[in-house]
Amino acid sequence: MDRTAQLTTRPAGREIAYDPSAAPPSVQVRAAQVLEANWTGRSTVPSRGLYPHQWSWDSAFIAIGLRHLSPLRAQTELETLLAAQWGDGRIPHIVFNPSVPLDAYFPSPDFWRSSAAGRAAGAPGTVQTSGIVQPPVHALAAWLVHLADPGLSRARGFLRRAHPRLAAWHRYLLGRRDLGGAGLVSVVHPWEQGMDNSPCWDRPLSRVAPAPARSFRRADLDHGTPEDRPTDLDYGRYVRLAADYRDGGYADGRGEFAVEDPAFNALLIASEHALARIAQELGASGREHAARAERLTAALVQRLWDPAAGMFLCRDVRAGEPIPERGVSGLIPLLLPGLPRDLVATLVRTLCGPHFGLGGTTRLVPSYDLLGAAFDAHRYWRGPAWFNTSWLLERGLRLHGERGRADALRRGILHTAGASGFAEYVDPYTARACGTTGFGWTAALALDLLHDRPSGDRNGLTAIKGGDRG
Repeated sequence: MDRTAQLTTRPAGREIAYDPSAAPPSVQVRAAQVLEANWTGRSTVPSRGLYPHQWSWDSAFIAIGLRHLSPLRAQTELETLLAAQWGDGRIPHIVFNPSVPLDAYFPSPDFWRSSAAGRAAGAPGTVQTSGIVQPPVHALAAWLVHLADPGLSRARGFLRRAHPRLAAWHRYLLGRRDLGGAGLVSVVHPWEQGMDNSPCWDRPLSRVAPAPARSFRRADLDHGTPEDRPTDLDYGRYVRLAADYRDGGYADGRGEFAVEDPAFNALLIASEHALARIAQELGASGREHAARAERLTAALVQRLWDPAAGMFLCRDVRAGEPIPERGVSGLIPLLLPGLPRDLVATLVRTLCGPHFGLGGTTRLVPSYDLLGAAFDAHRYWRGPAWFNTSWLLERGLRLHGERGRADALRRGILHTAGASGFAEYVDPYTARACGTTGFGWTAALALDLLHDRPSGDRNGLTAIKGGDRG
């Protein structure tokens, strides 16, 4: 089907009636119920069925929303994750719950073998984890959680205990993952970037021989339709990359997949800004973190900005070239306070133009180029809209003075979250729920927007720019 025609006709599907006014009053109550149902006592699972363990960047986003219900629980969420940190500084992307059966999720602890295969890298012996990482949202989350109740945070020593771990996490990324030699961090597996199945990974993944289908069983298909999930071929490549990384002792820089990603690096920069504020709260200057954020922003612009695309592009480190695909990742640097004004204006035009359609053909931000050959409105990260990326872009729009667009996106997030049953992701045209429902970060980030009234200028990212109170 012609992509231009698709923009104007919209695919058939179950439409969610859209009221441009504020979200229904029940959204707050139902979002709180999702987080309560997903709470395990020390952390929050993304969903009880599909994702029954603790995920790294999920917990960071969940803590941002959970702080409005219970600052103590939000602190505990992050503390539980940080307690599983490896000796080399990495924060693993999954912390496994030992009470969950091994066959409930794949790859399971017996695949990763963290305590044995990761011994040289300092994997903990008391808890089982994966060996890869996820985007570094954690320092930003920790700072926002502190601001929710500074008195409680100070009384518990929350930031004082978290800061060394967060600093070690950033040192790991900057010291071990600068695989391109230009100052930016590389991911060594699509699961690390968080947007697992993006078409941006197709080219570098094509070099990876997939693991045989008989060598693993996909537990995700027990909870989702195949049309919404990665293909078996892609999954086989994910398994091969992870197994090779494990068998190499989780040593960095050896694998076939190494990509500099705009969103991963933008979130690191945002968290460096947050670490500067945390250091100031603890009585230090924070200048080192602020200077590092400035250097990383300059490197991001120099290395990944593409004027012709009107956005940032991923870079295939092994091939030494940019990846010519427009994914939502390339818009996420909009959340950075130090981005040049002309780049901000161009990113906003791209966000609202035909490739992503925000405010025109789409209500939330699609995960991939609407005009791209690989666009699929339902398949995992190949087109559907996700709530965490839309939340980040709402924050970015508001940070840079695009209040009208930010308000409209906020309304869209809140309405769609509630109307979809807090879906994992949605069709960007129809808002039809895809993946699982009762999803943790969808509920948490809806709560954050409900408590963060635009008229009150309580923009969470203003807190790293200098507008916080506490």
